[in-house]
Amino acid sequence: MVQKYQSPVRVYKYPFELIMAAYERRFPTCPLIPMFVGSDTVNEFKSEDGAIHVIERRCKLDVDAPRLLKKIAGVDYVYFVQKNSLNSRERTLHIEAYNETFSNRVIINEHCCYTVHPENEDWTCFEQSASLDIKSFFGFESTVEKIAMKQYTSNIKKGKEIIEYYLRQLEEEGITFVPRWSPPSITTSSETSSSSSKKQAASMAVVIPEAALKEGLSGDALSSPSAPEPVVGTPDDKLDADYIKRYLGDLTPLQESCLIRLRQWLQETHKGKIPKDEHILRFLRARDFNIDKAREIMCQSLTWRKQHQVDYILETWTPPQVLQDYYAGGWHHHDKDGRPLYVLRLGQMDTKGLVRALGEEALLRYVLSINEEGLRRCEENTKVFGRPISSWTCLVDLEGLNMRHLWRPGVKALLRIIEVVEANYPETLGRLLILRAPRVFPVLW
Repeated sequence: MVQKYQSPVRVYKYPFELIMAAYERRFPTCPLIPMFVGSDTVNEFKSEDGAIHVIERRCKLDVDAPRLLKKIAGVDYVYFVQKNSLNSRERTLHIEAYNETFSNRVIINEHCCYTVHPENEDWTCFEQSASLDIKSFFGFESTVEKIAMKQYTSNIKKGKEIIEYYLRQLEEEGITFVPRWSPPSITTSSETSSSSSKKQAASMAVVIPEAALKEGLSGDALSSPSAPEPVVGTPDDKLDADYIKRYLGDLTPLQESCLIRLRQWLQETHKGKIPKDEHILRFLRARDFNIDKAREIMCQSLTWRKQHQVDYILETWTPPQVLQDYYAGGWHHHDKDGRPLYVLRLGQMDTKGLVRALGEEALLRYVLSINEEGLRRCEENTKVFGRPISSWTCLVDLEGLNMRHLWRPGVKALLRIIEVVEANYPETLGRLLILRAPRVFPVLW
């Protein structure tokens, strides 16, 4: 099975040219990546105007694999070929990498891209995607897949730290600005050409003013002192890493990848309203981030929501008066962690009377409206508390619960409601608190 990875967009608040200067310092070796032993330049091409620079390297990796596996495979190091295509005119860097070692048994492909931020030309965006396909590996296919994913995940985590490390190194050396590429001017003499190149070389580094150092200005402020900052990390910026952390929580790189890939699949294939990222994430968590299983149950849920017009239930459906008068439950502020709090006095509820008066469908629809209100409150609390809140707390008061609540039609209706809620609102009950449970409770539970 082919394993795939897709990153969110990671934003560096530095100009593209400065990021490129930091990136080049990763070669020929990088002490921050112990497995990256070294690299040799295989091919290199530069256009006459200097705008295009393509360089191909052969990279040597010391993979952290069991000694027995290395002995069976007959190798100590793994070699990759990396091709970097820099377009200074368009301000883009495309990186293609593939494995040279065991290429007939294992196929690894990676694509990375550095581009200018669409809303701020003094910021740089980074994205990467990769695929792993193990055809055969001496019967150790599962082990090799785990090792490969572990190594790749650890390198992904270090990627941004490495660039920021070299940015700090450049700053310490007094380099805080690298001019953009510009077409070479046409000169009539080699002397003029030599003079202009010297001037350009001299302008490559701008030393931080001493006053700025004393005031402790950050690299962000120095790189773009007057550029207007766009709002980063908002729900409209669906692939931004800051948005994921702010609204969805701390996800591992592979979890981020699952979320983005499933969302992309929905955008390409689903006809109708695309669910919010929080909603997609719930289904992924419910199936331990198995994309195929999460996709199956989510598609079933989306079809169900469309058939029953659940997306519009809060605006178009008004619960019958008898429910408003006799349903003993309601939303009440939040718990200490910011989760919306729902209080249900089940022991005081006449379930038999409600089922007889309204029927099973009306009760189900009311419970669905409660869940939709819960999702809305989670969104509101996420904004209020400044951290992701994706579930609620339910406080169930069982005072008064007795054998009359075991009425068969009422239990049947309850079981159906639970089944529908579990299928369509996974991972929404963050905490369940039960108070004053009578002796009959274990039987009901």
